[in-house]
Amino acid sequence: MKKKTKIEDINSNIYDFRNEDDYDFKMKKGLTEEIVKEISKEKNEPDWMRDIRLEALKVYNKLELPTWGPDLSELNMDEISTYVRPKSKLNSSWDDVPEDIKNTFEKLGIPEAERNSLAGVGAQYDSEVVYHSIKEELVKQGVIYTDMESAVRDYPELVKEHFMKCVPITDHKFVALHAAVWSGGSFVYVPKGVQVDIPLQSYFRLNSPESGQFEHTLIIVDEGASLHFVEGCSAPKYNKVNLHAGCVELYVKDNAYLRYSTIENWSKNMLNLNTKKAIAGKNAKIEWVSGSFGSKKSMLYPMSILNGEGAKTEYTGISFAGEGQNLDTGFKVVHNAPNTSSLVNAKSISKDGGVCTYRALVRVNENAKNSKCSVSCESLMLDNISRSDTIPVNDIRTDDVEFSHEAKIGKISDKTIFYLMSKGISEEDAKAMIVRGFASPVSKELPMEYAVEMNNLINLELEGAIG
Repeated sequence: MKKKTKIEDINSNIYDFRNEDDYDFKMKKGLTEEIVKEISKEKNEPDWMRDIRLEALKVYNKLELPTWGPDLSELNMDEISTYVRPKSKLNSSWDDVPEDIKNTFEKLGIPEAERNSLAGVGAQYDSEVVYHSIKEELVKQGVIYTDMESAVRDYPELVKEHFMKCVPITDHKFVALHAAVWSGGSFVYVPKGVQVDIPLQSYFRLNSPESGQFEHTLIIVDEGASLHFVEGCSAPKYNKVNLHAGCVELYVKDNAYLRYSTIENWSKNMLNLNTKKAIAGKNAKIEWVSGSFGSKKSMLYPMSILNGEGAKTEYTGISFAGEGQNLDTGFKVVHNAPNTSSLVNAKSISKDGGVCTYRALVRVNENAKNSKCSVSCESLMLDNISRSDTIPVNDIRTDDVEFSHEAKIGKISDKTIFYLMSKGISEEDAKAMIVRGFASPVSKELPMEYAVEMNNLINLELEGAIG
């Protein structure tokens, strides 16, 4: 009997299924002014949004590819379709979603999660949101949770004030690309003082091959309000390159609180070039919980900008790279005010020649007196052919600061494995226990169904592949 040795051989991966590439409209491949105008026309957008897209395209054409990090030379925009509209309108009932698309989300557990533990759900398939709901009691409190296209039409002033302001289109080449061809995504506004006690969730599924997903998430948590927002994403594996270049903009106003949790499980033909930033006001708190799995190459560095006195941020993240994967991830924080604090806890696991890089920036500016920052970065390698690097940049511009940085890189201890085996545990189970224990600080911060999903992903990555 053939021994299963690689993750591709394992049939239990619930994410690697696909539907027929059946769509209502698929943009021709490439990136031109004509294509950008056509996307805007297909969406029946106002002139101001079309103008942002066209300006972003000009910026994209001027900017160079990054000269650091993973090699992105295999990306050819002439081979990518930037917009795929599925055969579904936006629905408020699961019963109205087309059967094949509905079955996809059923397999991913989205409707069940909504029934059990969520205050609202958005589900995107390829380039469009196909389902959206929000509990009536939140609507009565003035909470807005909708897809980005609807927000552009229904709340233009709110969108104009915040869209591509936290993440300017000049930030880097793939932000400009995103702004030119963005499609789908979620818009959330929580009014002053409103506490959203149950999480909202959006899920992004890419099905079409040789295409890109460019969803935009814009969340505004007004003064004294609070929210937990959960995001998940996945895609089946194809032989051709797919591209994900989403953008997340988070505004956490004075005395507000936001937790943003995400598990990214893209397929291993995906280039994941995502950008996420948050701006925090006075005494505001922004927490990030992040799991990065899948994708052939990732460049992802969430960022908190602490503009208000007493603002706080925490980042808890893990990445897992296997054969053929290069995950370049990390966190950035800028302290722009006194008495701000940041706590960073980053972990990475690499196996079968996978490469994990932790790339980070901490900047404490002159006016950020009495600020505190603690960074912990731990890497675990499961064999002799994998690689892990830590590349921190610490830019401290005031003496009145508490700062610590700790980094550990190591392999699984043979002594620990031997001890567990002496208690009757198999070598493979012993290694899996150690990996799950290493990852537990992240999984315990996730909502239950996402913690289960993350542990399942770890099990899938480990099954038959270590030992």
